Amino acid sequence: MTAPGAGRRQRPGLGIALVVVMAACFATMDNTVRWLGAAALPVLLLLTLRYAFQALAMTVWLAVDPKHGFRSAHPRFQALRGALLLATSGFSFYGVQAMPVPEFTAINMLTPVLVTLLAGWFLGERVSRLRWLLVIGAFVGALIVIRPGSGVFGWAVLFPLAGAVCYASFQVLTSRMAALENPFTTHFWTGFTGTAILLPLLAAAPLDVAGALGAATPAQWALIAFVGLLGTAGHLLLILAMGMAPTATLMPFVYTQIGAAALVGWLVFRHLPDGWAWVGMAVIAACGAASAWLNLRGAAPKPASAVGADTIAD
Repeated sequence: MTAPGAGRRQRPGLGIALVVVMAACFATMDNTVRWLGAAALPVLLLLTLRYAFQALAMTVWLAVDPKHGFRSAHPRFQALRGALLLATSGFSFYGVQAMPVPEFTAINMLTPVLVTLLAGWFLGERVSRLRWLLVIGAFVGALIVIRPGSGVFGWAVLFPLAGAVCYASFQVLTSRMAALENPFTTHFWTGFTGTAILLPLLAAAPLDVAGALGAATPAQWALIAFVGLLGTAGHLLLILAMGMAPTATLMPFVYTQIGAAALVGWLVFRHLPDGWAWVGMAVIAACGAASAWLNLRGAAPKPASAVGADTIAD
């Protein structure tokens, strides 16, 4: 199936702008989740509502625009993909409660270099010397941010590291499936799978869900809806951007999320990374963007698809 956007007139400037707005959406969402968690709202409840919002929004979208449809040709792929995305989101929602969003975002952006490693190990793809240097450089950047033994973040760094591993696994899985599913249908199945997994977990958890929802203020309810809107809109913006410019043109701009996370974090929490953290984040961004560009440049030509090219999974 040809992805939506194939054959359209290329508009790289607009495509880049949409990716930058997408990065701002996810940076704002992570900071909003951190704020809501600090307000004592259960994180599992926030995660469930975020996915339920996406499932509902995409149900309405596909019902209004029937040319896309709900039916998936690869339901097992959709289930596994949705589970990996949910795991990544879970590490994100819980991780931003334990460490600042800019540093979390930077470490989580190790995904492209981990994709290089996993593709070499599990798919037998050749990893060039330059790619190995980028992998090493990105991990050096992560070590600069983390500074093991310094006590700056402690065990909390496991959240972004685990999230990056889960999302890199997702990328390797979907690399074989790109353009075989309509991205709008996939976007629905992502929300549906996450909701189907989370609702039983929420019911079994020792949480007073009714009490938490009843105690939420109107402002908190507005922010909960805002989180769902940002998560859903962010991925839809990427889908639209993929129809306007080559993936290799767009992906380096994903790393603007690190700067956006720092800006929103300063506005909301008055937190700014220290000098060493800025150095580490810059190293990760440079190596990750270069690795993503090399991965995409070396890929076999195929129609652009937001299923395989989506590099953010909040």
